[in-house]
Amino acid sequence: MFPSFAVASPVHLFKRAQAGLFGGATKRFGNNVPKSKHKTLRTWMPNIQTKHLYSEALQQRITLRVTARVLRTIDKYGGLDEYLLGVKDTLLGNQGMRLRLAIWDAKHERKA
Repeated sequence: MFPSFAVASPVHLFKRAQAGLFGGATKRFGNNVPKSKHKTLRTWMPNIQTKHLYSEALQQRITLRVTARVLRTIDKYGGLDEYLLGVKDTLLGNQGMRLRLAIWDAKHERKA
């Protein structure tokens, strides 16, 4: 069976980003440098929130792990459905691509 919507392979190297909408955010590495100049390694993680977002096409609430930046972008696009259909493939992980396909199919079923 072939999908009815173009599917690109996810590009994220950050494995946890595949299970949510991270918008390209990854784990970052660097040093803490205090006044004494004694560097210590540390990591910075994306600001992840678990949210319940409503999909108008699927007519249900979906629990997703999203970054705070993606939440603002979803508001900018006008909702979850518009965000998933309008954003680049490279910014969606596996779960984002699955939701995109489901929403696209649901919208086209209603038109037919």
